[in-house]
Amino acid sequence: MFLHQLNPTMKAFTIVIIVILLALIFDPITPSILFLTTIILMFVGGKVNWKRYFLYLLPFLLFAFGMFWTTLIFAKQPDLPGQTITILTFDFPRESFIVALALAVRVLSVAALSLLFIFTTNIVHFILSLIQQLKLSPKIAYGVLAGYRFLPMMKDELKVIREAHRIRGVNQVSTIRGKWSQYKRYAIPLLASAIRKAERTAIAMESKGFTGDRSRTFLKQFTVSGKDWLFLVIMLTLYAVAVYTSYSLGFLKLYDGEL
Repeated sequence: MFLHQLNPTMKAFTIVIIVILLALIFDPITPSILFLTTIILMFVGGKVNWKRYFLYLLPFLLFAFGMFWTTLIFAKQPDLPGQTITILTFDFPRESFIVALALAVRVLSVAALSLLFIFTTNIVHFILSLIQQLKLSPKIAYGVLAGYRFLPMMKDELKVIREAHRIRGVNQVSTIRGKWSQYKRYAIPLLASAIRKAERTAIAMESKGFTGDRSRTFLKQFTVSGKDWLFLVIMLTLYAVAVYTSYSLGFLKLYDGEL
């Protein structure tokens, strides 16, 4: 799929640009259009499980709703209090409603852009492209990759330790204090296991000739192609269309410190 074939660094660069441009606008129309078009673009240009996607989006929806409601309730006194909008038999100033909606939709728009990157990017490819395109130090990059690889292993190690304690007859507790004491018992074996794995990884990298030299060769080469520039143009075009639509509807407003 198109989004999965993009250079990860260029994809991240494009998303950061759109987020920065989005931060300059403070109206509900621009981020709403960008939010919807980003979701459509991801499902059209990427191979994504929609159930898993909306499960990840759910916390952002709840956070956006909380921000909308609290901003609406605790908004400062509007300049035009006579203009109101009715929600569930409650009247709210129109100006406060637009501010609350703008904040909430901005959260969703940034969340959609972030999820587009997460769901269509391989973390290993992203680190390798950072080394090749942005000249990230291989020592830092491979250290991050090693830590990333250790996370699933630590989960399995914790499961083994818990089963070992259960076999030895260590009582399983249900209280919060008991669980805290139990996890403190797990900490030392986990730490010892992590140190052993780190030592083995360091020895293996040294034995394979890893020195952190930037001039090393790579099995997978990443380059910036026409598809990457096309993605940048598409996202900038979507942003421009959203801004123009907001301007045409009379909602366009630059951010000037509203909270």
